[in-house]
Amino acid sequence: MSTPEQAAPTSSSTASAPVRVVVIEDEPTITRAIADRLTAEGWEVSTAGDGPSGVRAVAEMRPDVVVLDVMLPGFDGLEVCRRIQADEPVPVLMLTARDDETDMLVGLGVGADDYMTKPFSMRELVARLKALLRRVRRTAPVAPSEQEKQVALQIGDLVIDRAGRRVMRAGLPAHLTPTEFDLLLCLANAPGTVLTREQLLADVWDWVDATGTRTVDSHVKALRRKLGADLVRTVHGVGYALEIPEEDDPEQPAPAGDGVSSPAAGADPRSTS
Repeated sequence: MSTPEQAAPTSSSTASAPVRVVVIEDEPTITRAIADRLTAEGWEVSTAGDGPSGVRAVAEMRPDVVVLDVMLPGFDGLEVCRRIQADEPVPVLMLTARDDETDMLVGLGVGADDYMTKPFSMRELVARLKALLRRVRRTAPVAPSEQEKQVALQIGDLVIDRAGRRVMRAGLPAHLTPTEFDLLLCLANAPGTVLTREQLLADVWDWVDATGTRTVDSHVKALRRKLGADLVRTVHGVGYALEIPEEDDPEQPAPAGDGVSSPAAGADPRSTS
């Protein structure tokens, strides 16, 4: 289903180019409700009811954002996400019927930027989609300075190429989703500083109402899985901080014995042969 452009587009779109969105959902009631709500926003909506037709709809429309259900006939939403992201990256918000963190992490791992658990409010769905679009438009046009082009952000063995949006740790590349990269960069801009979940939602996801803190938790777990469990420290009840463990000084002498016990009190460490 395609809908005509509305006469008065919202601030998320322009008069000449309304926001294009593909909704891939196999429940007709939910599909109709989402399409009607987004059409009321002045967006151009196309829908699909299964995996194969969803992939085709994205290829034909080249949308600005995709709403994607996990459970689909044909092949599931995870496979849809893999295929459309391999063709040309596009912001994806996944819908899941289960509040299963494993499913969420898998979805984020194949390229989804955000997820919502059914049932959900249309108001929150629209708010999250608009936040995704703001993030894309906020980061894409900004040309890095000459200094940023030549100097990557390095913290310990973590290297973040802001201009190329590439990340390496211990010399090995890490393949991050756009949201994971933005989250890592936000933490890396203030290493050692604890940022609250609400701060991260506002800075990375552009959610001014600061709801859905489990989204932050799931993305942090995805970062740890890709870059190491020691990368981000959890401050329970507060938020997260980026902390890279200090490397051992290679010029310091190795400890005696098994490297665990300490010298006896008062002993001169220089007396060891």
